[in-house]
Amino acid sequence: MTTVASRSESMLRYSTAAESKDQRDEIATEEPLEIRVEGHSIAVVMRTPGHDRELAAGFLLTENLIRTTTDIFEITQCDSAGRENVINVTLRNPHTFDPAKLTRHVFSSSSCGICSKATIEAVRQFFPPIHDGAILPAQTLIKFPSRLRAKQETFNRTGGLHACALFDLDGELQALREDVGRHNALDKLIGRAVLDDQLPLHGRVLFLSGRVSFEMMQKALAAGIPIVAAISAPTSLAVEFARESNQTLIGFVRGETMNIYAGASRIDVGRS
Repeated sequence: MTTVASRSESMLRYSTAAESKDQRDEIATEEPLEIRVEGHSIAVVMRTPGHDRELAAGFLLTENLIRTTTDIFEITQCDSAGRENVINVTLRNPHTFDPAKLTRHVFSSSSCGICSKATIEAVRQFFPPIHDGAILPAQTLIKFPSRLRAKQETFNRTGGLHACALFDLDGELQALREDVGRHNALDKLIGRAVLDDQLPLHGRVLFLSGRVSFEMMQKALAAGIPIVAAISAPTSLAVEFARESNQTLIGFVRGETMNIYAGASRIDVGRS
């Protein structure tokens, strides 16, 4: 089956300067993906099809159901009604799977991840604080928005996807994932690192196209990422979490400016 991240749809184009007319527009695809572990359904996420194995692996890691790629025996995708919208993860040690550790309800929308959490206590997964001496020059960071946008292929066609990118401290783009849900995009990015056995992602920078929520910071912590930056704003809980977990959090990276909310010692602003 060919993965389709976007598709053409008919629409009526209205303009005050011209006559309305029927046209076609490229729309981001959104479909459900059921994630199963050992045949047990644990979540349904609304996502953009593509990189589904990564999404499942990243989801399980950030939900604290696995810790490394060695915990996974196999990830298989099932064809359901002509669409590959079911994925099953088989564990190397099935007896370690405890559905009670899952903090989500079964359904999660593409717009929000934290709203599907069962309790406030369950939201605060236990991952150790970051101990990473990474230093990122501010002049390198301000180049990230343009580098991200240049690689957002599906966004450039649809204007409707979030993006998460992983950079090294020299500003080199290492990986990028897009999705209708920003937490899905991040799970895909982290899942790729899980499957490549690259965790923890010390000395890396996570750059987001949208706002930074508590859950995005927690997912970054699960992957060992010390620096999280975004074009948009952070939430108050994201800032609080970053300070508690010893992460660096930067928002509003636009033009020649940025706001450093936590972990400023990791950002070299060029002061003498």
